[in-house]
Amino acid sequence: MLDALPTAGGLAAAALAVCAGIALAAAAGLRVFIPLLATSAAAYLGHLDLAPGAAWLGTAPALVALGVAAALEVGAYFVPALDHALDALATPLAVVAGIVVSAALFTDMPGWLRWVLAVLAGGGSAGLVQGATTVLRLKSGLLTGGLANPLVALAELGGAVVLALLALLAPLVALALAAGVVLAALRMARRVVFGRQRAAARASSC
Repeated sequence: MLDALPTAGGLAAAALAVCAGIALAAAAGLRVFIPLLATSAAAYLGHLDLAPGAAWLGTAPALVALGVAAALEVGAYFVPALDHALDALATPLAVVAGIVVSAALFTDMPGWLRWVLAVLAGGGSAGLVQGATTVLRLKSGLLTGGLANPLVALAELGGAVVLALLALLAPLVALALAAGVVLAALRMARRVVFGRQRAAARASSC
């Protein structure tokens, strides 16, 4: 029975995997396919162990497909007007990608716990970050007529790449950065919600 208990090293490895999974999920909120591509490449090259059932992510077909999808996604966000249309699709896709990529890294834990964490932490992080970027793009479009949207897209791309690489190389640093991104997303969502409530209250009082 004692042999079945997790060792300190095993717990540490599992904790780092959770940190990496959540950080990758947050990166999916910036660009859906970038963290999936990074995970696929790392697994294909033998630098990353995937959870049971996620071995497909480390195959050559998955790597090629995700590479093409990432290239198309990145390019599409630099096309005026198309970026707003993509946001409508990217929000549910980001949640799914966050769940998939985090579940793929949550190793050495029961299946039910892996998927609960993936849905709550992975899907939640991706959804919050994606929602915040959508609001930011809308504000940028209203204030600049869409002229600044390519800069927003470039910042999102850079953030997704940095966060994905850090998740694989320095999970604790990546988790801290992801936490900051998620907190910023929560603050932005709070401002939007309370801003609408205040505007509605002013309109009703007039």
